[in-house]
Amino acid sequence: MFRPLCWRLCRLRPKSREMTNEAANFGLRDVDPKDKPALVSGVFDRVAVRYDVMNDIMSVGWHRLWKDAAAARLNPQPGELIIDCAGGTGDMARRILRMARSAARRRGGAAGRIVVVDFNASMIEVGRSRTKSEGILWAVGDAQRLPLPEASADAICMAFGLRNVTDVPRALCEIRRVLKRGGRFVCLEFSRPPNSVVREAYDRYSFGLIPRLGAVVGRDREAYQYLVESIRRFPDQARLRDLMGVAGFERVSFTNFAGGVCALHQGWAI
Repeated sequence: MFRPLCWRLCRLRPKSREMTNEAANFGLRDVDPKDKPALVSGVFDRVAVRYDVMNDIMSVGWHRLWKDAAAARLNPQPGELIIDCAGGTGDMARRILRMARSAARRRGGAAGRIVVVDFNASMIEVGRSRTKSEGILWAVGDAQRLPLPEASADAICMAFGLRNVTDVPRALCEIRRVLKRGGRFVCLEFSRPPNSVVREAYDRYSFGLIPRLGAVVGRDREAYQYLVESIRRFPDQARLRDLMGVAGFERVSFTNFAGGVCALHQGWAI
């Protein structure tokens, strides 16, 4: 009874952080919730063109394997409507589309439709310019107020975007609202290594090297300092699992990658 009740409460659209005095985090700083969207958007305005290159450098290419695993877990099927929420430059959407087309060839029918929704117009423009496929649609939109009808999507993916929203619980409720009954949600996000040795090594690498790489390759040290700090303020694996449950997702589970540096969460709208 607990989760269905929480889902009904979630649908009442509780007051967001923007409507209360509760602070939002921007990296290691606490800021007014009304200010965070513009601050985050400014970061991605500055890094959009070099974002994919920096992902390869920062993760030593591992992000490609993690995204492939997330697309496989999403398991796109013929005829489905799939939302890539906070999809940015479309790197994840292109993976999903390839799998959707492969599924259509095997099983027959039309390939799934992929819609990329991202808050930042600069990221969307970069994605459009790099995507020749007609199987992807693009929209500027907020994960906390998705421009989609209730129960309209078969599956939703969010890769490395949830930690950038102002109100994580509200975004999870919104994703749950848009999913059809039986739909699935996969969330790929940086997380907290449970092993203290791995955690210390990761902290040294991320705080010591990534901002420097951001300065040289991304030409914006402050933007990548924020991205590193935002990981530290994001809920760990167990906490995010619990938040998904409160938002109404069932059968929530997570899989750690690279010792917990990254985690793939999955939940169902049942």
